[in-house]
Amino acid sequence: MCRWMAYQGEAVYLESLLFKQEHSLIHQSLSARKSEVTVNADGFGLGWYDEREEPGLYHEVLPAWSDSNLKSLAKHIKSGLFFAHVRSSTGTETNRSNCHPFSYKNWLFMHNGQIGGYESLRWQLDRLIPEHLYNHRHGATDSEVIFLLMIANGLETNSEHAIETTLAQILDMMKQKNIKDPLRFTAVFSDGEEITAIRFSSDEQAPSLYCKQFSKHIVIGSEPLDHCSDSWTQIPAGHIAKIKNQHYRIHPMPELLKMTA
Repeated sequence: MCRWMAYQGEAVYLESLLFKQEHSLIHQSLSARKSEVTVNADGFGLGWYDEREEPGLYHEVLPAWSDSNLKSLAKHIKSGLFFAHVRSSTGTETNRSNCHPFSYKNWLFMHNGQIGGYESLRWQLDRLIPEHLYNHRHGATDSEVIFLLMIANGLETNSEHAIETTLAQILDMMKQKNIKDPLRFTAVFSDGEEITAIRFSSDEQAPSLYCKQFSKHIVIGSEPLDHCSDSWTQIPAGHIAKIKNQHYRIHPMPELLKMTA
């Protein structure tokens, strides 16, 4: 399973979070602690906001720990809101177009999880994406399909409704195909102002999600960035976390809780 983190707060150089923490994302790519898969070597990606409306992106297929370009970029890019993701593929090939985060206009999205039986559903799921959005389908992952379906279902105007509608569509299709494998969805997205993260699974094994408020910033991600997990808040399954202006709130999503087995 993938590992990711998102940051909002005082503008900092990316290296301070990606490399200089006790259990930084780069360290997690080699030695994840909250995942069955300990090594995440199938590419990585960055997304960051600066003075421009649309976020910057950097994707690479090398393992995150081995890319000298990442070290240089992280040392020089400064941002008050950024995403980072290290990938462990669930079946699709390793190339740049399959690396997270994905973007659309001013939006960023990244994901840890999987659609059970995805190869059996892929053709039908792709056809749920409206024609005007299909040109934004650059890769082959289930994560990108979920993102584009969320946009089609109103992400830009009502994010919670878009999440619920999209996951319900997928689960209904899985039921029609009699797929028993779970839909697991721990994800985060942002419009450049607010960060929204969701933890969900149709079984009882939702991928991990933690959040912590510091004096001048908030970090949310798959794992704590240090070895003191007790100081981090674990987001419960079926809940959503919203981060804005360096404050966060967590609340349940009843419709998601109903979808859990």
